[in-house]
Amino acid sequence: MKWGMTRMDTRKTPIDMNFGRYAKVGIVVIGRNEGQRLITCLKALQPYSERTIYVDSGSSDGSVQAASALCARVISLDLAIPFTAARARNAGFDALMDLWPDTTFVQFLDGDCEVDAAWINAATAFLSTRKELALVFGRRREIHPGQTIFNAMCDREWDGKPGEVAECGGDILIRAEALNNVGGYSDRLIAGEEPELCVRLREKGWKIWRLPLEMARHDADMTSLSQWWRRSVRCGHAYAQVSNLHRKSPYRIWRRNVRRAVLWGGFIPALAIGGIALHPASLTLLLAYPLQVLRLAGRMTSTDADRWPHAVFAVFGKFPEMQGIMQFHVNRLIKRQQRIIEYK
Repeated sequence: MKWGMTRMDTRKTPIDMNFGRYAKVGIVVIGRNEGQRLITCLKALQPYSERTIYVDSGSSDGSVQAASALCARVISLDLAIPFTAARARNAGFDALMDLWPDTTFVQFLDGDCEVDAAWINAATAFLSTRKELALVFGRRREIHPGQTIFNAMCDREWDGKPGEVAECGGDILIRAEALNNVGGYSDRLIAGEEPELCVRLREKGWKIWRLPLEMARHDADMTSLSQWWRRSVRCGHAYAQVSNLHRKSPYRIWRRNVRRAVLWGGFIPALAIGGIALHPASLTLLLAYPLQVLRLAGRMTSTDADRWPHAVFAVFGKFPEMQGIMQFHVNRLIKRQQRIIEYK
């Protein structure tokens, strides 16, 4: 399968496009130095511009000025307080509800994404019929998945089976009542705030749903190994912070992710290298890495020509994830707030 070329089959999920047309939908877009990507994002939202709020996190590229002409309200976050995506989403949601308290659903969108023209109507219609659902989301695709292996990995990451799921990403259509019900996003999290929100929603009895519909096109713009490394460090930090926050929850969010990163990114290399003093044969433990690559590649479809680089980076990624886990625990011990980890 070529990267990003297969559209999802929507025929199994018939949706009455007119059912939710009278629901009040507000839009919250967040961004920081997204440049042309932000302009493309806001132009795609023009049918909803009168209820669109853009929240800027200290951009220096003219994003605030550009957004002012394309949406109803622009909010610039206070530079004295550390930025997080969660904080930006909360600020946008609060402003939206202050301005239009009759808002029923809120579409959250990252500033580097372009929403599909049919998504909001279809998602609103579906959510209107399912009162037990807190939020819905669809297929997010990379705009240039074939440009680099890093973009391709993002495109694979966004994919998944439709139906009830445990967590979501940043682009969602959520019921305003549900977000109010759990007090919004956890704004101290530098990443992973969406799956963390889903834990609290599920604890309140809400359900999370992935629709088999095109939702948005995303521009990761990852062209270097260093960018991928920083993103993976951020991912590891999120695993550690969110799993620690919900360590007593029965949902056990991301505990396996943390354990895998610690095993492959810390324990095995430490044991192999540290054991040299006892016997050089300890280095044979490092053979576990190519064997793991073979195992992961073997689990992917035989027609997927890119399974080998995907498998290699899945294994190699445990090292930056381990770095992020260590950063979280060091910061926790010395009571220091980790600032956002940007990769572009």
